[in-house]
Amino acid sequence: MKKNFKLLFLVAATIVACSSNDDTPTVVSNSADGLPLTAGSVDFSKYVSLGNSLCSGYSDGALFKAGQDNSYPSILAQQFALVGGGTFTIPYMNDNIGGFTIGGTVFSGPRMYYTGSASSPVSTVTGPPTTEITTHLTGPFNNMGVPGAKSFHLLAPGYGSLAGLMNNTANPYFVRFASSSTASVIGDAMAQHPTFFSLWIGNNDVLGYATSGGDGTNPITPPTGVAGVGFDGTYTALVNTLTSENAKGVVANIPYVNTIPFFTTVPFNPLSASVLGGGNAATGQATINTLNTQLYGPLKQALTAFGAGNRINLLSTTASNPLLIKDESLTDLTAQLTAAFTPSLGATTATLYGQIFGKARQTTNADLVLLTTQSAIGVAPTSSDSGLGMAPPYPLNKFGITFPLQDKHILIPTEIAELKAATDAYNATILAAANSKGLAFVDANGTMSQLFNGGIVENNFTLLSTYVTGGAFSLDGVHPSPRGYALIANKFLEAINLKYGSNIKGVDLGNYRILYPMNSNSF
Repeated sequence: MKKNFKLLFLVAATIVACSSNDDTPTVVSNSADGLPLTAGSVDFSKYVSLGNSLCSGYSDGALFKAGQDNSYPSILAQQFALVGGGTFTIPYMNDNIGGFTIGGTVFSGPRMYYTGSASSPVSTVTGPPTTEITTHLTGPFNNMGVPGAKSFHLLAPGYGSLAGLMNNTANPYFVRFASSSTASVIGDAMAQHPTFFSLWIGNNDVLGYATSGGDGTNPITPPTGVAGVGFDGTYTALVNTLTSENAKGVVANIPYVNTIPFFTTVPFNPLSASVLGGGNAATGQATINTLNTQLYGPLKQALTAFGAGNRINLLSTTASNPLLIKDESLTDLTAQLTAAFTPSLGATTATLYGQIFGKARQTTNADLVLLTTQSAIGVAPTSSDSGLGMAPPYPLNKFGITFPLQDKHILIPTEIAELKAATDAYNATILAAANSKGLAFVDANGTMSQLFNGGIVENNFTLLSTYVTGGAFSLDGVHPSPRGYALIANKFLEAINLKYGSNIKGVDLGNYRILYPMNSNSF
C-alpha cells in the first residue's frame, strides 16, 4: 500500500432527468379539471410553516436565497395565493453562496455544486458567505423553518438567543429572526394567529443519530416522554398549540433514513482491484495478494480459532470487496487476538493488533455506509479519530482497508433497527395527532419509499432517490433538490385537497431545476 488510495466516484458524470425505469413507477397526475379553484373549507389568509431544514429550503449543504424561494412552504404559499392566501414572508439569507458567519468567522457553507467531472464531481462555490448571524432581522416571518431543529427545540424558550450559542442551547438560524432572546419558535408562530399551518418536524430527531453513525454524540429523541423530552409529548403539545385558535393544518410523517441517498450511495463493497490499485487493476491485484498474506489471512486464521472466522474473509482479486469496520456490538476479542499474535509479532505489536481488530469485521449488505465516509476510505487515521489515542503506524494506516472504519462512519444493523423503531413510533404519534385534530396528513415515508423503489412520475419526469442523477435530492444526499421540493409541495397539496375539499392544482415539476449551478448569479 505505497500509493495513495482514492476511491473512484460512484455516480455517473452526467446529470440526467430520468424518463424511464425498469420498474413500474408511481404515476401522479396534476392535470387541470377545468373547475374554478377553491380553498374548500380552509382560510389560507395567514399561513405559517414550522419545521427544520426541510421547511426552510436547505439544499446542497447550505441555506441560501434561491433554496428558500424553492422551499415547499414557499411553493405552497404561491398556490394558496390563488385561493385567498396572504403574504408569505421568509427570513432570507443574504446571498446564493450559502452559509453564514458569526462575528465575521465562517461557521457554515458555502453550498455545494456539481462540477461534471468524474474525478471530482462535487465542489463548493467560491467566496465566503455574506450572511452575518448577529445582524438581526425584523419579523414576523411566515416560514419558521429552522435548520437543525429537533421537535423539542420548537418549544424551547431562548432558542433564538445569541448568548445561547455559547452553550448550544440556541440555533444560529433562529437567532437571526427570533422576536426576542427569550422567544420560542412555537411562540413566534402563534403570535401571528395563523389560520392555516404546516408542520413537518421529527426528521432530525432520528437523522442526527444516523448521520453521526450512531456513535452516541447525537442521540435519538425518546419516542415517549413529557413535552420537551419525549417525541409524543412534544408533538402533542405542538399540535395542541397550533390548533388552539381553530387553525386548520397539514402534517407529515418521517421517512426511514435508509431510503435517502446519504445512506444508500456508497456500497458496502467498493474495494475492487481497480480501486485498490488507484485505477490500475494489476497493481490492485498485487496489493490484494499482499494484504491477504500479511493481514487478512492471519486475522482470518486467528478469528476462526476463536469461533469468529466469519468476521473476516480473504479479499478477492476479481470481485468487489467489503470494507473493514469496527462493530461495537461484537464480542470483544482484544485479549484473545493479543495472545494469538504475541509469539509472532511480540507483545507490543500484538497488543496494538488486538486493540485494533478486537471488534473488527467486514461490512455486509445489511450495513449502511455514510456518504461522508467515502472521503475517509483509504485515508490515514489520526490520533483524534482512530479510537486509539494515537495515529496507527504503516501498514495499519488505511481506513476501511487495513484499519477499521469507526462507529461514526457506518450504521450497523442494530443501529438501523433503533432508527426504524423510533421512526415507526414517531409516525404513529403524528398520524394519531392528525386524526385527533382532523388535520391533513402527508405520508412522506411512503413517498420516499416510492422514490427509492422505482420512482415517481409526475409531469413526464421520473424522480428517483439516486444520488445526483435521480433528480429528487441535492448534493448533500439528505435535502431535496428544487424539483424534489416541488414534488413535496404537490404531495402536501394532494393531502390538503383530500382533507378540506380544495382543488389546488399544484406545480409543474418541469419548471424546477434538478440542481443549482455553480454561478450564484444565474439562478
